[in-house]
Amino acid sequence: MTTIQESIDVRVPVSTAYNQWTQFESFPYFMDGVDRVVQVTDTMTHWETSIGGVHREFDAKITEQHPDERVAWQAVGGQKQGGVVTFHRIDEQTTRVNVQMEYDPDTLTEKVGAGLGVIDRKVKGDLAKFKEFIESRGRESGEWRGDVSRSPQQGE
Repeated sequence: MTTIQESIDVRVPVSTAYNQWTQFESFPYFMDGVDRVVQVTDTMTHWETSIGGVHREFDAKITEQHPDERVAWQAVGGQKQGGVVTFHRIDEQTTRVNVQMEYDPDTLTEKVGAGLGVIDRKVKGDLAKFKEFIESRGRESGEWRGDVSRSPQQGE
């Protein structure tokens, strides 16, 4: 497994940053290679991606979610990836967004890209685009404030 950790400070209140992050269908606006995300249920999303010439479709389950604090996910059905995004209040108008993600590169191209830090730079670039997206709007495009507690069998 390859682990990526990146963070960025955004000039919006923590609730605004968190609320926008719960709008998964908006991810193609700021994530390169994400073609489409469909919110299937409160805790299930369907992803279509095109990264490095490889098109993939997979489902991801929200495994833990607490308003203004964190969103954790795990891909289901073959795709080996998961992670957590946490939100930290710096001051009234600034939030630090931290992403920690683990994935298992499948193809030779993905393995070489992981070794060269391509995915790390992609995540860093996506966070910069999220910053631009939310700061230029000044408000979230929607919100989901539900709470999803990690079940005991999902322990870390």
